[in-house]
Amino acid sequence: MLTAIGPKSRKIEKVFEEGKALFLKSQYGTLSLEAKSEKTVRVRFTVRESFSDKDKPGTLKRETLSFKKIEEDDEYIEIKVSDYLTLKVNRDTGSVSFFSGTGKLLFKERDFEAKQFEEFETFKLADVEQKTRIIDTADGKKEVLEEPVKISTGKSFHIRFSFELGEEALYGFGQQEKGFASLRGRRLYIHQGNRKIAVPMFVSTNGYGILTDTYSPLIFNDNSDGTYIYTEADQESDYYFIAGNMNEVVAGYRFLTGKASLLPKWSLGYIQSQERYEDQEEILQTVQKSRELGIGMDCIVLDWISWKDNEWGQKSYDPERFPDPKGMIDKLHKDHVHFMISIWPTMASNTENHKEFAEKKLFLPACSVYDAFKKEARDLYFDQLKRTHFSYGTDAWWCDSSEPLTPEWNHSLRPEEGDLYREYCSEAGLRMDYEYSNSFPLFHAMGIYENQRASSEEKRVCNLTRSAYTGQQRYGTIMWSGDTDASWETYKNQIAIGLHFSASGLPFWTMDIGAFFVKKGSFWYWDGKYDDTLLNNGYCELYTRWYQFGAFLPVFRAHGTDLRREVWNFKGEFYDALLKANRLRYSLMPYIYSEMGKVWLKDRSFIRFLAFDFLEDKKTWDIPDQYMFGESIMVCPVTEPMYFDEKGEEIKDSAKTWPVYLPEGCDWFDFYTGEKYEGGRLAIVDASLDRIPLFVKDGSIIPMQKAALSCEEQSGEIEMKVFSSDGKASYELYEDAGDGYAYEKGEYKLTTIKN
Repeated sequence: MLTAIGPKSRKIEKVFEEGKALFLKSQYGTLSLEAKSEKTVRVRFTVRESFSDKDKPGTLKRETLSFKKIEEDDEYIEIKVSDYLTLKVNRDTGSVSFFSGTGKLLFKERDFEAKQFEEFETFKLADVEQKTRIIDTADGKKEVLEEPVKISTGKSFHIRFSFELGEEALYGFGQQEKGFASLRGRRLYIHQGNRKIAVPMFVSTNGYGILTDTYSPLIFNDNSDGTYIYTEADQESDYYFIAGNMNEVVAGYRFLTGKASLLPKWSLGYIQSQERYEDQEEILQTVQKSRELGIGMDCIVLDWISWKDNEWGQKSYDPERFPDPKGMIDKLHKDHVHFMISIWPTMASNTENHKEFAEKKLFLPACSVYDAFKKEARDLYFDQLKRTHFSYGTDAWWCDSSEPLTPEWNHSLRPEEGDLYREYCSEAGLRMDYEYSNSFPLFHAMGIYENQRASSEEKRVCNLTRSAYTGQQRYGTIMWSGDTDASWETYKNQIAIGLHFSASGLPFWTMDIGAFFVKKGSFWYWDGKYDDTLLNNGYCELYTRWYQFGAFLPVFRAHGTDLRREVWNFKGEFYDALLKANRLRYSLMPYIYSEMGKVWLKDRSFIRFLAFDFLEDKKTWDIPDQYMFGESIMVCPVTEPMYFDEKGEEIKDSAKTWPVYLPEGCDWFDFYTGEKYEGGRLAIVDASLDRIPLFVKDGSIIPMQKAALSCEEQSGEIEMKVFSSDGKASYELYEDAGDGYAYEKGEYKLTTIKN
């Protein structure tokens, strides 16, 4: 008969302080608690003799504070952090519970085996010639391992951290591919991908948030199999508990990981992009026509293949198509238009850029992706940019493919979610330190930011990049939702996708207006519904609604393939509606820039689920397609066709109205008409083609200015548009130079406006 071998006891046998940290030891392992603020505690657990000293690059080294009081009895060790937060550790199990200052239970680790460890061996690719094959995808050239030769790199742990949840909604964990409100009842695979962004952070309506300080892939699970976070490869369990309402939790995340660096003001104007502009003459003509037609534009983007044929990723121009890049950029600047260029972490083996990296052995194993984990590689990468693009006057970077591995795009049939996760872990874990295999985009962005700032303080770093990780908001980054496909479902999903990303603590997000893929292709990801593109009024209606939504995101940007993306390609009523949305964006620029300023100054979120502001109204907890844009404006995108179906045929007898839920707790005003509505009710409002429903909270002032062709050309008095039941309203206007970093030294202005 088999004999059961009992597990090590988790009963706390020893409690002691070392410095200002509290340690609780059991046979199973050691728990460490450190107060980082009155509302924030770091919770670590190891089954080894000591805690790891591995670098945690996403979080800042914050001072550990003294606990106010520690009391023990036979059942619990009670730790009073502050008047706002108390912890109780179960002496028998080592599980931790968190309570508010009033005694409310906020969060509770599972009462048994809250943290489970499984040791395993990690590997990396051996320093020998590896067998690979290169494949072409819509996401660029990919080097696929055939028969990897591996060597051991030591031991790590799979860790499962289990906890209990009450009546609460959760938001965050970066960007997934489907749109939903609360994360409850879901299983999420949190790794980097073309359409996924991994951020190990969530917030709860119950008054707290959890930041897991891991850099490996992870899984969030909340179903019949349990409620837990599973980290793929870590030396120890390490998380931060942050108490407060959800807006305060986001501020707490920024306290731990760094303030969001401000973007230049021009980046909030319209950014014109498509796949792709072929030469410099086409770029200049596009800008000229846009200005002639009175379409606002602050930036134009050069997508991939600026380089010569077959020189993938080379940081230079094809001289035949771009004979005078500096002259082109100078001309754009005279027209008040900025220039962004697509750059890649890959460099084809026949390029000068590649040779320079190869000589210094600064590539990841068995591929042409530079090793962003090494400072020397990051410095060389920007030095190559500085010799060409930055010296020509380039204003912003589009760091494409910053995952940088997307094995899901190697398949014609989309893999199952679990298979996709496992394949990413395998690919990334062999080419990177397994314990850091989610964090390449963080190091990539770090190198761009630190080196550009070291070169010049005149331009704020503006980096549109496809992936992110903990703390990346401090590096001047904008994230976007990857290469999506055109359908009403995809468009609607984008709303909640962006809101979850914002709830993860990173404020600047956008997407490809109209979707990247519009037609139907032979691969799973090329799955648009509109082969006839602009000839199909159904797609034109979808694009118009998508564009209106884009006008109410932190960054307003069109991009994609299969058709031209300039506004004038859409005719008649569609063109009129697009132009109206474009001008509305610019007229709201004083408000939009103020709200961005307060993202930095006051650690706010630009876009938020309604539950962030109307927590007591539980109806808001599961609304995925309405949101707050700044402190005062509620945006209610139209997400169903009203005029034309998918085939482009007219929809008859459509009411052209849209249902909007108005959260309770205040009255609301229709932005366009000024009509007042009582909160806590559903309203049916006008949603004609040229109108995205917008509502303003009672007591608000919206600063507005006459629309212009660019932010630099906007002038004239700022009009204060008042929305108030009793005539009383206020707003705090933020202003600074709009570029450069003088704001960090206090060179900004806050003006309180009252009515």
